Amino acid sequence: MASRAEKPVTVTLGPLTAAAQDRVKSGRYASVSEVVRAGLRALDREEALLDQLLTARVAEALADTRPVQPAENVRSGLAARHARRTGKPA
Repeated sequence: MASRAEKPVTVTLGPLTAAAQDRVKSGRYASVSEVVRAGLRALDREEALLDQLLTARVAEALADTRPVQPAENVRSGLAARHARRTGKPA
């Protein structure tokens, strides 16, 4: 429940309005405000998981003991791979 210190916020949902209203009509949510709050909580969870994934990937990359490859070698390798996949010359 909103405290007295919180001010109401107006949100324009555009094409998402019908989806929010459908959730209220189904009885899963009491109001569109609850739908929006649930969406923000889901976004918080998604962003936290993404942060964990990125942190793990960075740690994995930093722990990699393979020698560093020059950028030009990486570019030419990617261009060759692209050429093989598309059938177009690099």
